[in-house]
Amino acid sequence: MKLYKLLLAIFLVAGFLACEDNLDTFPTDQASGPELFSDVDKAMSTINGLYRAMFQTGWGGGWEHEQFGHVALMHCGALMAEDMVQNEQGSGWFYYDYKYQVKSDYTHTAGRPYSTWNFYYTLITNANSILASKETLSGAPSKVNSLMGQAFALRSFCYFNLARFYQQTYVGNENLPGVPIYTEPTTIATEGKGRGTLADVYIQVNADIDSALYRLHPDRAAEKVHISNIDYYTANGIKAQVMIEQERWQEAYDAAAEALTGSTSMLSESDISGGFAFNDISSNSVLWGFEVIDDQVPGAGRAGIFGHMDASADDYYAFKSRVCISNWLYDQVDNGDVRKSWWNGALAEDEPSGTNLSYNQFKFQFGNVSTGAGDYIFMRHEEMMLIMAEAECMLERYAAARQILSDLMDERLAGYDISGLTDSKILTTGDANGPTTPSVGSLTLLDEIFLQKRIELWGEHPRIYDVKRKKTGFTRDFAGSNHSNKISGIDTENPLCPDWVMSIPQAEFDGNEAMDQDKDQNPW
Repeated sequence: MKLYKLLLAIFLVAGFLACEDNLDTFPTDQASGPELFSDVDKAMSTINGLYRAMFQTGWGGGWEHEQFGHVALMHCGALMAEDMVQNEQGSGWFYYDYKYQVKSDYTHTAGRPYSTWNFYYTLITNANSILASKETLSGAPSKVNSLMGQAFALRSFCYFNLARFYQQTYVGNENLPGVPIYTEPTTIATEGKGRGTLADVYIQVNADIDSALYRLHPDRAAEKVHISNIDYYTANGIKAQVMIEQERWQEAYDAAAEALTGSTSMLSESDISGGFAFNDISSNSVLWGFEVIDDQVPGAGRAGIFGHMDASADDYYAFKSRVCISNWLYDQVDNGDVRKSWWNGALAEDEPSGTNLSYNQFKFQFGNVSTGAGDYIFMRHEEMMLIMAEAECMLERYAAARQILSDLMDERLAGYDISGLTDSKILTTGDANGPTTPSVGSLTLLDEIFLQKRIELWGEHPRIYDVKRKKTGFTRDFAGSNHSNKISGIDTENPLCPDWVMSIPQAEFDGNEAMDQDKDQNPW
């Protein structure tokens, strides 16, 4: 077998949504192969199936309760850093990511190395099958552009996340090994590819997102059907993430700004104080999210993010493996900040039933506890604002950066004042992380931007990727730390800590003759 042998076939998932304006999906028993790609309306079912696959389980040979697609990888990237605490081991789900004990799981198909690789490459091979039909697919040109644009964007998104998960950050590491690149439909007979370089991967990522933006432009593409679809504005959001990873500051700013020319707006103070739920894509702040209705819930609600986050629900994970904020970060949130309600502080008594709820989170809770439903939010208006603020700061346009940050914080904290911050594009205290950080009044502007990003996007953004790209390192082992695991023996203060780079699964070496385990496995 020449190619990685468990790339899955085309996803055809019917019944993606059950609402009045649901996406049309072609039933799995009515089309396949050439018939499926005979016209754009039938082919649209493939892209809808890929969106649903992004939060479904089954990507490894077991352990499905921690393998629910991209959402699980976002959670993993948050747990690997210092702002999120998994307070108890519980049944062990995600606790080994938190403890940095999953890299050695590469020899089998149940672990993080394999399930992540399989997930993203499955989406890629399906996107490639869609793109292969772009010259012959019949139908309205605007619909064809929309379908192809979404496929290009998804392929860019997948290679981008593979690069970040299986290698160090881009800048300064361009010549390190990347991941195999496939741009044509693959079968068992396809010749496998080698790793190439990280620069090669980003060339593909950049080309794909630009192709997506061209096709998805409102002048060329059909109107967006649902928030789950990638449109022109969502694709710009993806490009902003990609550009800031490459330190292409102006392009990052431009893409983020363009993403915000759609119909989104940031959460207001009243939204947050009124109990805005991070399980509902109907908010105008959502740039990209997935509606999860009752009959689509993966793993009966347990194999999904809310089962792991919502300790207050009477479910399998209730009070057994609580996800908390680090006490250091909690203390940086001003008492007048409306976001403070997302977490408990330190509590004097254990309750209920002897369970300590200190620093417990309430930001992510089931939308429907009885069914386990809850929508997934992948990208918000506020993330784009923070990308713009960072880019402006790095371009030394400090007044503009201050204004963006003030606009955000005016809806979070009355009387927010950053007049005392020093204009600087240097992170003076290692990305404002840990107990050595000075008081907020003596931070630099860039420190403050990152601090507010960590508070605003807590649990939504894989924090470890910012640690990697800013080369700051972090520590959990500080005086009074509430971390249940300090990951001793791993040098997380090393800007190029090898434990931040996941191992390549053994299945890839077994099935791909172009990959040599002795040369191509990531270092420990």
